Amino acid sequence: MTKVVPGKHPHVFARTRPSHGGKFPVHLKPERDTAYRPLPPPTGRAPFRLDVKDILPPAQYAAIVKAKRLVFHLNGDMGGIKYAVPQELVAQGMESDLKTFPALADRPAFLYVTGDCVYFNGQVSQYYPQFYEPYEFYPGPIFAVPGNHDGENLMDDGSSSLDGFVRNFCAPRAVKMPESGDSQRTAMVQPNVYWTLLTPRVSIVGLYSNVPAGGDIREPQIDWLVEELRSLPKDLPLFVALHHPVYSADDHHSGSTYMKEIIESCAAQAGRHPDMVLAGHVHNYQRLTRNAADGTQIPYLVTGAGGYHNLHAIMKVNGEKMVAPVVFDDKDGDPVTLERYSDDHHGFLRLAIDPERVVGHYYQVPRPQEPYAKGNQLIDYFEFDWKRRRYIPNTLPTP
Repeated sequence: MTKVVPGKHPHVFARTRPSHGGKFPVHLKPERDTAYRPLPPPTGRAPFRLDVKDILPPAQYAAIVKAKRLVFHLNGDMGGIKYAVPQELVAQGMESDLKTFPALADRPAFLYVTGDCVYFNGQVSQYYPQFYEPYEFYPGPIFAVPGNHDGENLMDDGSSSLDGFVRNFCAPRAVKMPESGDSQRTAMVQPNVYWTLLTPRVSIVGLYSNVPAGGDIREPQIDWLVEELRSLPKDLPLFVALHHPVYSADDHHSGSTYMKEIIESCAAQAGRHPDMVLAGHVHNYQRLTRNAADGTQIPYLVTGAGGYHNLHAIMKVNGEKMVAPVVFDDKDGDPVTLERYSDDHHGFLRLAIDPERVVGHYYQVPRPQEPYAKGNQLIDYFEFDWKRRRYIPNTLPTP
């Protein structure tokens, strides 16, 4: 196991947000405007919760309740702008994964997206090529939190931030939108751009971390997060999903100290910390673990290899690519372990939750230049005891 000297690579887990209104000319001409955007009004009632029971077919929901087991897919940063093949391969990989589970309770019930659904500016006109068409044959519902690109409207084009996201993920009713084209998928009915998904096995609190680099969460979302952490069922695990990751060992974005401070402050006020934190933004897969002094562990998952064509490489140490596991100390001195990563393939994560464990399988899909018959390749497997907040020792199973 490699130990990285504290302070030697301070950018790995310590990127903070810039001042509002900063310019970051990354993808677009004219320059991008990454200023904080005001939030659109909610489309549902506070406390902005959606029960999966109201979305899934009754037989599937009943099977999940009976088996005491929920399975779902997770990825992010999926928009296939410029070159759609990687996104299509990920979609096909998830479709193939679904077909391997004949039992309803074992089959992934939905896809949860950790932001950046549509590049570069969340345009309504891009929802067909980047969302509806690629997932035409994905049979389950698709939920999402917005990413910075979903909200990064061009200030002079007359649109409001998150127009496309609200139309297609926060619709008042599950109707077919004009931008869905020949797809039969209807709009999702999430009650707000920050919201909670209720399920029989896990509560998923979804945040909108806005447009600025490193994220930016303000009131009333902060008070809402505190109350959700405080009031959601204690007999179920609680995940927080957002776009900007707290921790990341990549060489492009890195993690956000600001998002860590927000989550830690809200958790302290609520008296409850998330059991797992899910994020995107960085275009790769990483499983990181924060290790507490009392021996408990919190997994932080980065699932941003959902289809955007440019992948982000993991940083190098002494000029060499890291071999996981690698231990870092973040700026507060908390030991964080990079357990496993994939930075050269796109892919998806499958999570299964039962009364005792969270079980994760991460699959790479073939690169466009590789034989498609290669199929899904299992590259990470973990079992996490969410009640004791510790990994269960295991051996990587044969794919």
